[in-house]
Amino acid sequence: MSVCSLKPYAIEPKDSRDKFPAPLLFIGWEHHHMFCAPVCIPVPGQTIFRTFTDEILQEIYGAHPEFTSIDWKAVTWLKSGKVFTPRFDFSLAENGLGHKDVIRFKTPGLNGIKGSNS
Repeated sequence: MSVCSLKPYAIEPKDSRDKFPAPLLFIGWEHHHMFCAPVCIPVPGQTIFRTFTDEILQEIYGAHPEFTSIDWKAVTWLKSGKVFTPRFDFSLAENGLGHKDVIRFKTPGLNGIKGSNS
């Protein structure tokens, strides 16, 4: 059900950027429900996208048996639900990623353990 405010109201968000050590980034790996939900972590905007894939995603998803089989050149990336093409040698901020953005990635040919989406 939609709600419409009859007059303006001012509230201070409890999760604004200034309350975290770095911008929050929501991250999810499509068709890999061994990880039941996207993770949310603080990632500095100056982090190079290649470092993000090689180190940060390795830390998060490296336990999955398919992680080492990912062909990063074939991955489809989604930023807040829309396809985008990251520039791997540019920072997250330069790729347009900011506080509370959602990034998901699809790995063609990899659909979880024995194709189970897990």
